Amino acid sequence: MSSLSIGIVGLPNVGKSTLFNALTNNNILAANYPFATIEPNTGIVPIPDVRLTTLADIYNSQKVVPATVTFVDIAGLVAGASKGEGLGNQFLSHIRSTNAIVQVVRAFSDSNVQHVDEEHNPQKDIDVINTELVLADIQTVDKRLPQAQKLAKSDPKQRHVLELLEEVSAWLNDGKPLFEKGEAWLDDNKELLHDLHLITMKPIIYLFNVDDDDLTNETRQQELASLVAPARSLFVSAKLESELQGLDEADRLELLESYGVHVSGLIQLIHAAYDTLGLQSYLTAGEKEVRAWTIKKGFTAPQAAGVIHGDFERGFIAAQIINYKDFVEAGSESAAKAAGKVTTAGKDYIMKPDDIVEFKFNVSK
Repeated sequence: MSSLSIGIVGLPNVGKSTLFNALTNNNILAANYPFATIEPNTGIVPIPDVRLTTLADIYNSQKVVPATVTFVDIAGLVAGASKGEGLGNQFLSHIRSTNAIVQVVRAFSDSNVQHVDEEHNPQKDIDVINTELVLADIQTVDKRLPQAQKLAKSDPKQRHVLELLEEVSAWLNDGKPLFEKGEAWLDDNKELLHDLHLITMKPIIYLFNVDDDDLTNETRQQELASLVAPARSLFVSAKLESELQGLDEADRLELLESYGVHVSGLIQLIHAAYDTLGLQSYLTAGEKEVRAWTIKKGFTAPQAAGVIHGDFERGFIAAQIINYKDFVEAGSESAAKAAGKVTTAGKDYIMKPDDIVEFKFNVSK
């Protein structure tokens, strides 16, 4: 599986670019006017993972390769973006290639930062963005419907596809994004609708950019979360995240603690994205390198092997597996083997998050 990719969307001046800078340690233009971000900026961020450092120390590894997340900062959408308002649809197209959407919502007060329409209303902002995403999907579905109607006439098997598209069209035309249909419906229909790359089928996480005082204000957070329930909500101060840039780990933790927060926005967002998308990581380790690999929860050992290389999956024989905690406790691979902590797994084995794996495979030419 390639790098996890997250599109960051929101109205202008909600703190998207400030947040993106902080998440990726980049320094793109974060200006107090709409469309400071003209092209989508992309940042690939290593996912902090203390397990890799520990394993590298034990193996004396030459290289550490963490899993990564790709953030795509998409220029501020405005009402009418799907019809070309502001910088228009070119930005909506950038969202289609991401795995998930993070919608940044302004929930902070700052008279020095203008709002796009001089009004500061989180619910209205959410509705504007979701409406534009819905309108973009309506255009996509409307283009496909005539073709589906034609195919359904000549091939009865295509009738189901047409009915599904008509259902989707009706739902979208009610002004509702498809993620509101629920996880079960999305899972059942994602294969049939895959080639349309519908934006509102993507999992969404709402990231409320709050005042520093609201980082620990549970009442305020519940009030904001209720606006988007049952979707996932996060509460981050982009201002604080930018202050964390360039600090070493001890100073970062000290600064976070001073605000009553224990985990940075980056870590919160990565965990939320992994959880929302049903992802986990497994580890490979040795003298050459220690690496984390991102896979879907429920992947079998051969599927996990295929993430490294297709040949590993095709020629899969077995997987040697050690639980990370057992390995660290034993102190070495040989000690873990002696303690009976190393198991050999076959094709039906379902991967677990703390697995350290060595795959055995054979590909005949």
